[in-house]
Amino acid sequence: MKILPVAFDSLGVRSMATFVETSDVRIFLDPGVSVSPDRYSLPPHRIELDRHREMWQAITRWVEMSDIVVVTHYHFDHHNPDHPEIFDGKDVFLKHPREFLNQSQKERAATFLSRIEKYAKSISIADGKAFSFGNARITFSEPVLHGINAQLGYVVQVLIEDDQRFLFTSDVQGPLNSSARDFAIDMSPNVMIVDGPATYLVGSHYKKADIDRAIDNLSGIIDKCRLTNLIIDHHLLRDLNWLTYLEVISKCKQGLTVCSAAGYLGKEEDQLEARRKDMYDGQPY
Repeated sequence: MKILPVAFDSLGVRSMATFVETSDVRIFLDPGVSVSPDRYSLPPHRIELDRHREMWQAITRWVEMSDIVVVTHYHFDHHNPDHPEIFDGKDVFLKHPREFLNQSQKERAATFLSRIEKYAKSISIADGKAFSFGNARITFSEPVLHGINAQLGYVVQVLIEDDQRFLFTSDVQGPLNSSARDFAIDMSPNVMIVDGPATYLVGSHYKKADIDRAIDNLSGIIDKCRLTNLIIDHHLLRDLNWLTYLEVISKCKQGLTVCSAAGYLGKEEDQLEARRKDMYDGQPY
């Protein structure tokens, strides 16, 4: 199985866009990308906007090569309703557009669905279902919380099985909730991409106890699964001190490789959002 992180926060944008190739099918997970409209009371820097365009171009190239496209929820860093043409001829698997969603995501889902219907080869509701494609199997979780409560809605997690068991958590923020943790343990992946806790929001949206819970849940997954590779990114990489948390996780099990999406690709982390002030001040970023 080939797992390719395409656009991630460690690569300079808000995204978890990932391409997966098995022996029988090519899958693209969450073809969306965005930049924070306001960080440190500053709008996106020109460098961030340039990177956004670059990453969207990369997403469209890999989606074109895919047979299946998955959308785990309806935040704009995970789907793009303005370019429905990328779904032309694709089998699309969606988080249910009407159930287990807050009002904002219901409205976004309705718009998105109406726009892709004329392009997609097929559209399937993914929640709690499993599908086989040759030797490959895709299993979707029931809806799990986007974080700690229903305020941000729900997402579906995705397990792809072939010669490996790869879990894509989507936005579970750590995970912060037990349902997301338990699905991961039940699926027993050996490779996992997790979005990580939103440590940069401690003091405004979260307490330190919430982050400790996320780390405990992730530690439980590591302890009970045969993980060999853990890619942790997205929310966590909006924190310049993210390595502190990576070091804690890295100690959970010997032989486990823990890194960002950039690190997995052999690149240096490029945390543009977290370094927005430096860019506006003309400092090295």
